[in-house]
Amino acid sequence: MAKERTQARRDHLAQLRAAQKRKERRTAMLMWGAGAFVIVLLVGLVGFYVIKDRAQTSLDGVQTYSYKGSQHTPIKVNYKETPPVGGQHNPEWQQCGVYDAPINSENGVHSMEHGSVWITYRPDLPKADVAKLKALVTSDYLLLSPFPGLKAPVVASSWNHQLVLKGADDPRLPRYITKYKQNPSTTPEYGATCTGSGSTAKLASDNPLPTTAPTPAPSAAPSSSAAPAPSATPTS
Repeated sequence: MAKERTQARRDHLAQLRAAQKRKERRTAMLMWGAGAFVIVLLVGLVGFYVIKDRAQTSLDGVQTYSYKGSQHTPIKVNYKETPPVGGQHNPEWQQCGVYDAPINSENGVHSMEHGSVWITYRPDLPKADVAKLKALVTSDYLLLSPFPGLKAPVVASSWNHQLVLKGADDPRLPRYITKYKQNPSTTPEYGATCTGSGSTAKLASDNPLPTTAPTPAPSAAPSSSAAPAPSATPTS
């Protein structure tokens, strides 16, 4: 009987130890699982904010084109892009600064050829947002004007480059200005002025451009009033 009781106690202790080990394993698994979940959660949060930050500040949305500079024309141009990003343009460049009404694209394109960034916005953009855009135009080589028919609330353009923006608060706009304003590798006439002689500060409504080139005046006909040269007198 004593041996049976001893064996029973041993079996009971073994069962208790086994149960304790199972409990410890379950606890360890729960702790490892919780730790792994926290790590995955932290990695996911970091990744989310990195992706979000890149999406907000990246300039991957910039579209590029291939227009050659130094192509002047006095007439209106039917540009392929809206707003234009290059191509033929008026001999006068638009004086850089803020305009509260549309300007001629042909003059704006010439300013971009000199290294300017042209910020355009929909005419119905809220006044508070327009004020935010105006606050960015604090240096030379920046143009700001409304643009009828714009495909987005705000669009930033420079020679052969353009970025469609979500609005005045889009964080990519200051980065675009920093990168493309007077960029020596993208500006056809780097160092050319954006003000002064040769520029215009007129609005499109005050500076209508012809749709066709003026017909050159006919050259003058040769005059026939000159006296004929005397014939030689025969000698005797």
